[in-house]
Amino acid sequence: MQFFKWLYPGIGIKRWIGVCIMGLGLIVVVALAAVKTISKSSILLASFATATLIFGIFLVYMAIKNMVRIFVRALMPTHPDGKLVDIVYQRRQTESLSRGPRVVAIGGGTGLSTLLSGIKLFTSNITAIVTVTDTGGSSGRLRDEMDILPPGDIRNCLVALADAGPLIRDLFQYRFDMGNGLKGHSFGNLFITALSKVTGDFEKAVAESSKVLAIRGRVIPSTLEKISLVGEFMDGTTLEGETNITEAQKPLRNIRLNPDDCSACPEALDAIENAEFIILGPGSLYTSILPNLLIQDILSAILKSDAYKVYVLNVMTQPGETDEFSAWDHLRVLIDHTDPRIVDACFVNVSPIPSAMVAKYGEKGAVPVKLDLEMIREKGYSVIEGDILKIDGQVRHDPEELARLVFEHYFKIAKMERV
Repeated sequence: MQFFKWLYPGIGIKRWIGVCIMGLGLIVVVALAAVKTISKSSILLASFATATLIFGIFLVYMAIKNMVRIFVRALMPTHPDGKLVDIVYQRRQTESLSRGPRVVAIGGGTGLSTLLSGIKLFTSNITAIVTVTDTGGSSGRLRDEMDILPPGDIRNCLVALADAGPLIRDLFQYRFDMGNGLKGHSFGNLFITALSKVTGDFEKAVAESSKVLAIRGRVIPSTLEKISLVGEFMDGTTLEGETNITEAQKPLRNIRLNPDDCSACPEALDAIENAEFIILGPGSLYTSILPNLLIQDILSAILKSDAYKVYVLNVMTQPGETDEFSAWDHLRVLIDHTDPRIVDACFVNVSPIPSAMVAKYGEKGAVPVKLDLEMIREKGYSVIEGDILKIDGQVRHDPEELARLVFEHYFKIAKMERV
């Protein structure tokens, strides 16, 4: 019989059933005794009965609490040592986030992962669509040597969305600094590579890595085909390969994919079709954002989507890609490579950048993006302004503040559309 399975050794619930019965028994005995024998003059007896009653209630409380804990731990085994109140609170938070808007974030590099770490505080219905054109560093080596898609940007996004403990996150980001063949590789890249070989499927390897990190949402490569970037410069020359393009340090005229007829990952298209909110960037315009949008299936899906679309502009220009670009220049290049309907609004940081950081970045050829916001508005696009800089040796967006402002704007627009 199923009921008697609860009494099997090792489940740990029998003792608490016994404690609960004992507590209830004490309460009943004291209650009956109080009715029959305790008078107003029996102060000592009344005090003993009261103490016994309180003790009985305490036993019942402890028994129920620990039985509930057993059930909660069975249903949420990832938190075996958590306090019951913390487990229940986190579960409620998770349920609340699951009712958040369906968001698709598109990009790559550190920009997208920074954004995702903020988005996951507002919704768990997240799909990150990540570029797979990286040819440098650990990712480029694994791409060439192991014949897989570059895992680096995907790894960063997985870690950004992770609910796993800090040890697991740090492990995935750990980069070997010595060892023949190992030096320069991150553990997460090697883990995803090994999984892709074991499963025979890069997409499945990413999905299994997502389970290990207990991420909120999904991370999906924009395509499962091996593609590369081809950049055409203002002087008429061309180069293939993301690293070669960025290292050339020459103004770009346009960028394209090779092959240019690659197919999008089907899950990416499904996510875009069901999205309520699509966010592009932040990140490298030519090498993180546009490579996703140059996949015709993805571009077509975005243009057909009724989702609200926001482009998050970078705070600083990027040497060799967006030298001396203004905010409008960024949007203009995005439109020229895709379609004017690609976004509804642009998010820009309006917080002043400390002069020391301007000088530091200036040494590398980067300057603050000029905010010619009226030009953007004249073209019919909304502008979301925010004071959301985070200065920690680098100039970057504060992910939580960025996500908060972008979601506030989205909810405001959604409310206006319902009226």
